[in-house]
Amino acid sequence: MVRRKGSTRASEDAEELVRVPLHAILLADSFAQKFRPITLERPKVLLPLVNVPMIEYTLAWLESAGVEEVFVFCCAHSKQVINYLENSHWVSLPHFEVTTIESHNSVSAGDALRLIYERNVIHGDFVLVSGDTVSNMSLTQALQEHKDRRKKDNNAVMTMVIKRSKPSPITHQSRLGTDELFMAIDPYTKQLLYYEDKADPLKGTLSLEKMLLADKPSISLHNDKQDCYIDICSPEVLSIFTDNFDYQHLRRHFIKGLLVDDIMGYKIFTHEIHSNYAARVDNFRSYDTISKDIIQRWTYPLVPDVQFFGKYTAKLERQGMYRASDIGQSRSAQIGPFTIIGNGTNIGDNTIISNSVIGERCTIGSNVSIEGSYIWDNVTIEDGCVLKHAIVCNDVTMKSRAVLEPGVILCFKVVIGQEFVVPAYSKVSLLQQPTKLDSDEELEYADHSSGVVETPVTRTVDKLNGELTCTLPEREAWSTSEVGAGGVGYIWSICEGGHEEEWRHSVAPIPVDKLTEVVQAAEDDLELSTQDRNVLPPSGELIPDSNSNVSEDDDNEDSRDDSVYFEKEVEATFLRAVHENVKEDHVILEVNSLRLSYNMTSADCAGALFYSVLKLALETPSSSNTTCELLKNVASTITRWQKLLKSYLQSIDEEIEVILKFEEMCLESAKEFSALFAQILHLLYEKEILQEEAVLKWASEKEGAEESDRVFVKQSEKFIQWLNEASEEDDD
Repeated sequence: MVRRKGSTRASEDAEELVRVPLHAILLADSFAQKFRPITLERPKVLLPLVNVPMIEYTLAWLESAGVEEVFVFCCAHSKQVINYLENSHWVSLPHFEVTTIESHNSVSAGDALRLIYERNVIHGDFVLVSGDTVSNMSLTQALQEHKDRRKKDNNAVMTMVIKRSKPSPITHQSRLGTDELFMAIDPYTKQLLYYEDKADPLKGTLSLEKMLLADKPSISLHNDKQDCYIDICSPEVLSIFTDNFDYQHLRRHFIKGLLVDDIMGYKIFTHEIHSNYAARVDNFRSYDTISKDIIQRWTYPLVPDVQFFGKYTAKLERQGMYRASDIGQSRSAQIGPFTIIGNGTNIGDNTIISNSVIGERCTIGSNVSIEGSYIWDNVTIEDGCVLKHAIVCNDVTMKSRAVLEPGVILCFKVVIGQEFVVPAYSKVSLLQQPTKLDSDEELEYADHSSGVVETPVTRTVDKLNGELTCTLPEREAWSTSEVGAGGVGYIWSICEGGHEEEWRHSVAPIPVDKLTEVVQAAEDDLELSTQDRNVLPPSGELIPDSNSNVSEDDDNEDSRDDSVYFEKEVEATFLRAVHENVKEDHVILEVNSLRLSYNMTSADCAGALFYSVLKLALETPSSSNTTCELLKNVASTITRWQKLLKSYLQSIDEEIEVILKFEEMCLESAKEFSALFAQILHLLYEKEILQEEAVLKWASEKEGAEESDRVFVKQSEKFIQWLNEASEEDDD
């Protein structure tokens, strides 16, 4: 147990409760199999997320948020977690204690909380999180709301942190790859009344208890909220788990159980965050999404160039590129946008890396292509290899010209043979696939690799550190048909019906053809449902008309978050096309996929692409920083990408959207363009990106606007006058 001397036990006196230090319970066991086979060898909380173990993000946030002691619950691979923490800087901080609680037989979060209750270490309100949580939110307001409610009502036992996240109308999952979540919330008290994450929208109905409607003047029904899995709890939460041994899962059992229990009267409330970040790494898609969010600095100060872990930081360069100081990079190698290169890594000639995270001490050969992938530490990638949207664990070797198709996972110490192509969504491990898989998704309990059939690998458990180690036999014992000649590893087969889960939850973007299939299936089902008049609308509120604007401002504010995320994704796609010479047609396919995922319009795509093009022109190096040089950069960049821009400008409204986006840039994110607005507007007209009608309609719509909103119309008066005169001559 990692515990420093000097911790105090608070008095039970009511006045003393105020001085009880703020505690947190951190679950360092995933109780799930979603990261198998990686988690058969290493606990999920120690897996690297942008080159930093996941648990570091959680502990750094808790410490910054004012938590004074964290109880880390360890079960699967418990020795690895305990040893890691014992050797970390967390045990030496003066006002922050880390205490581990070890169990060898807990198989669920419910078991964990019952054991913690027995230890009698929690005496006041506490924060409940898992060790895969990334956040920069302040807990002050949420804690105060929780305490204020507790003073009025002792049954207010939990406050759940939520955030707006609009699900895809096609896949019915969030950008984190989690299922669409339906919640009913009292808009005035913020009490949670209904929680369902397994609803089938095609059934067309959600069942709410009549008593909810009878007792509440209004209820807001949401399908656009993300559960951040950050809970502020009263001590009663632990005793509730102890009294109900059938409560295993925090959400499926505990939350839903309390919502339908009308005997004890316990209540759960919500606290919605807007400008802060909070998310949990639940599956491989959320691993990819949160990694991108970290690189794009949504999680500040938990970002690569701020030292909150380890000895090294990466220097932030232009276009979201981070490089450690001690790397070896060939002059002909190209490092693209939103990429991190770890310390001690060497990169060979003509290698191209973009939108990827490269760990420490990696050796990457010549003519290698790495896109959208996560390469952990001590990986060797020989000449001519190609990797797209893959995860490669520590100490892997890829022999020359090997290929990883999208969605591939290579576990620790795997060797991929020369020129071998690993099929999409494959998982390769030194451990053979278990012959039996637990039916309960919570049973990720693999310290001793139970349930794995005998393989040519000798498996032992190191009693000192809990690691599962592998002793390889002679190379001839391995079948070359598995991973190629000279390869070492087993390809895990995808169970029946599992293909859909793989592409839904993979680090690879959902393929356009899959989205098209889902759209067609949804349209067919919708047609059948419509005939039954039983369609569930995409969102709805059970609120009287007089109260319909209760959360309108919040919804409008948060809808902008979706637009910002969408623009970031489009920009990353565009920059990848720039650096890798991707054809316009392929860029259009990727942007269309994003448009479907985020439920955006063609006008949104046009605006986001225009923003990306102008931002590229702004960041293009030039001999001088004059406005004349900037205008030349804009002209050349627009000329290069005019076909791509025009593909999304099929109507006058979409062209007006581009002008409005340009105005916004000049006022906010790229003020350097403000003095050139009229010249660039004229350039867009000359390049036939904007039509005369769009410019004139934009100007006419501004006629009744305030002076501050007509700045760029006035700047463009001569050009607008010239267009009007030309239009009149044409009429004559």
